[in-house]
Amino acid sequence: MVPILTTASIVQCPHAGSVQLSTSNTLASVDGAPMLLVTDIHTVSGCPFQVPIGTGTKPQPCVTVMWQVGATQTKVNSTPVLLQTSVGLCFSAEQIPQGPPVVVNVQQKALGI
Repeated sequence: MVPILTTASIVQCPHAGSVQLSTSNTLASVDGAPMLLVTDIHTVSGCPFQVPIGTGTKPQPCVTVMWQVGATQTKVNSTPVLLQTSVGLCFSAEQIPQGPPVVVNVQQKALGI
C-alpha cells in the first residue's frame, strides 16, 4: 500500500520547478483535497532548465507533467488514482521529455494499490 497523491501533495519537475496539481476528480478526497488521477495533466512553473546550443544556451523548461502509470487497483470512477510511486514524465513546450516528476510531500492517511 502506497500513499495516494492529492491536490495538497507537493511535486516538482526534475529541475525543481513547481508542479501545480489540479484534477477533474470531484468524487473522492482526503482531508478535503481531491485525489489525483492518472489522466490529469499538470502545469509546471519556475523550471530553470536550459540546453547548450553552440556558444550559448536555449531555455527548455518543463511546462507539463503527464502520467503513464497509476494505481493498478485503486480507482475513482474507473480511473486509476496517482500514488507516490506513480510514473510520469515532464515535458517542455516542444513536447520533449525532460525526466520524471519528483514527489516531495504526500499525505499519509489514504493508501492505494
